[in-house]
Amino acid sequence: MTTFPTMDPELAAAAAMLPNLDFADLTTARERFTAMTEAMLAEVSYEGVTWRELAAPGPEGAPDVPIRFFTPPDAARRDALPTLLWIHGGGFAIGQAKVDDPFCIDLVRRLGIAVASVDYRLAPETPYPGPLRDCYAALRHLHANAAELGVDPERLAVGGQSAGGGLAAGTTLLARDRGEVPVAFQLLQIPELDDRLETRSMVEFVDTPMWHRPNAVLSWQYYLGGNGTAAGSDAEVSPYAAPARAQDLRGLPPTYLSTMELDPLRDEGIAYATALLHAGVSVELHSFPGTFHGSSLLATAAVSARGAEEVIVALARGLQVERSSS
Repeated sequence: MTTFPTMDPELAAAAAMLPNLDFADLTTARERFTAMTEAMLAEVSYEGVTWRELAAPGPEGAPDVPIRFFTPPDAARRDALPTLLWIHGGGFAIGQAKVDDPFCIDLVRRLGIAVASVDYRLAPETPYPGPLRDCYAALRHLHANAAELGVDPERLAVGGQSAGGGLAAGTTLLARDRGEVPVAFQLLQIPELDDRLETRSMVEFVDTPMWHRPNAVLSWQYYLGGNGTAAGSDAEVSPYAAPARAQDLRGLPPTYLSTMELDPLRDEGIAYATALLHAGVSVELHSFPGTFHGSSLLATAAVSARGAEEVIVALARGLQVERSSS
């Protein structure tokens, strides 16, 4: 693997131990990712939160969409809770909602909000628009059943990481255009947004840890399926699939967007934040130095801890809630 002089020393020490998730062998990539995350989840405490599984009616002809719904234990005695619809990452092709249980639990403990973590169907078995429709179905379910679930329908945020960030951006675009669910805030962490794969960071970063151009090419090919091809294609690709293609970003909610310095997705995230600003959307953008895609998994690194705290601050502001100090 290439050596990157600007990589944060704390991250560099651990980068070599991370698994090789080669999307050319998707079965093995899924197995390695599951093994890595199962070890992490074995240490998770669910103390201080309540969770249950919801089933949102799926898109027409599709199965129901599972949602892991986390709330404070005293939610029944509170006013309607601000709620985050959270969408996990994994290049559209690997991962499960439960992988992000630690993140969801921390948000509930720190902010006293509800978090709904959606288990969308994965590509290539279910290409676009299936995963996006699952995420939108989950959002509609939260809004339609707000009273029963104890959700504040006026304080719904949509967020995600990596491919989940791209799905979050697409879901928020769809919500704006359909006018069925008001989204108060979007949280886009290291989002995968552009199937054209033409930015400088995407062209240059072919051997970065966790995520690189070869995986990105395959990720988009899996996701787009018969609707288009990745890597500079002129095929008609919907902006709901690849939000970087959206021509009109007006009317979208306030946004927090983060990128990592040594990430092929870096420049498309920065470009999307800039386009939002040009459309009159309030945006906070942070590109973390010395980091790589998924380096936040190395939570003991100081830069990872700083990024995690920023998410708490941004969501507290976006959903108008007070945050706990721990």
